[in-house]
Amino acid sequence: MTVQPLSESAAEDLLRCICFKTGPPRTLGVELEWLVHDLRDPRLPLSTGRREAAYGALRALPLASALTFEPGGQLELSSLPAASLTELIDSVSADLDAVRGSLRTAGLTLTGNGQEPWRTRDRVLRAPRYDAMETYFDRHGTAGRAMMRGSASVQVNLDAGHEEPGPLGHGRRWQLAHLLGAVLVAAFANSPRSDGRSTGWRSTRQALWADLDPLRSLAPAAQREPRAAWTEQALDTPVMCIRRDEGPWQVPTDLTFRGWLRGGGPRPPTRADLDYHLTTLFPPVRPRGHLELRMIDAQPGEDGWIVPLAVTAALFDDPAAAETVYRAVKPLAETAGSLPAPRNPLWRNAARRGLADPELHAAAAVCFATALEALPRLGASTAVRDAVAEFAARYVVRGRCPADDQPHETKDLTL
Repeated sequence: MTVQPLSESAAEDLLRCICFKTGPPRTLGVELEWLVHDLRDPRLPLSTGRREAAYGALRALPLASALTFEPGGQLELSSLPAASLTELIDSVSADLDAVRGSLRTAGLTLTGNGQEPWRTRDRVLRAPRYDAMETYFDRHGTAGRAMMRGSASVQVNLDAGHEEPGPLGHGRRWQLAHLLGAVLVAAFANSPRSDGRSTGWRSTRQALWADLDPLRSLAPAAQREPRAAWTEQALDTPVMCIRRDEGPWQVPTDLTFRGWLRGGGPRPPTRADLDYHLTTLFPPVRPRGHLELRMIDAQPGEDGWIVPLAVTAALFDDPAAAETVYRAVKPLAETAGSLPAPRNPLWRNAARRGLADPELHAAAAVCFATALEALPRLGASTAVRDAVAEFAARYVVRGRCPADDQPHETKDLTL
């Protein structure tokens, strides 16, 4: 069957249609990335045989979530869309119990940390995608390799929202995500170390994502309509790689997807090429029909991931909470200035200082108080509400984040 080339106008139409699917917010999802360490000593490297045996056993588990692995051996669980916060937490918790039990028999454990703190990790996945990705990132420095091999996160997936304006309208939710995102970075920063040393950042992971390459991790212009802004951003970002059926994938230099559509590549691009290109874009908020919030570090403790999930869901999906928190974080736009997230001063402050930044601390206090008021309206259990309240008392009220529980220095290492 002949595959039809894609035109520039068709690509623009597809992006506007597939990236923001509007309607009442009804579902919620989460993607949890974890570092995998030796159960007794996390500093020990894992042999290939030991890791492959453990991961083979994991693949045989009857999980509701999708199980995948990242280039450095990180484990990821991606939930199905759930109709409620309680349903999502129950489903993912059951999967995590099964995964932890299987890993325990192999002497391994899941570690919630935004960036590998102990050692430099090797890349353990060998595939054309990851070979090409590493080649591309190496042109721009070391951040890409460190991200691929050692980062882990809590990614919250939310419906895009109503077409119409209002607290749950897709335009308002898009703006809220990019301002509240900096507060989430600061409150849940949990990666002050990398490769056995302090970095000077509360969220080293976020600092690395900001420095991948000139465009790939940037948010679109905040002042523009979301569909138009994202369409332009997606088409004007360089192509990371061009797939081939055999042999290594081509890694072009300075070829945007729009340039490829206009004849600049080795062959005409197709719809499948556009779909793949979108998976290689890593802004802090990625529209994939729903909104994928990608800025939260993996959290310590077996159930630490529940707190950022619950707080984010409450602030976006409860109309009263969404309106309150939007007013609270809107003044942060002045600090952010004209630079896009995550390179603007607001996001840099969040990654470097966490809630030690007074402006972010004040915003986080409002956000957590608002979330605690909204969670009963979302049907959250007492245990979930207690976990959020405990986190707020331990960290937010005191201007701290999980990174502050780890020994680190203020010395800044170049990333």
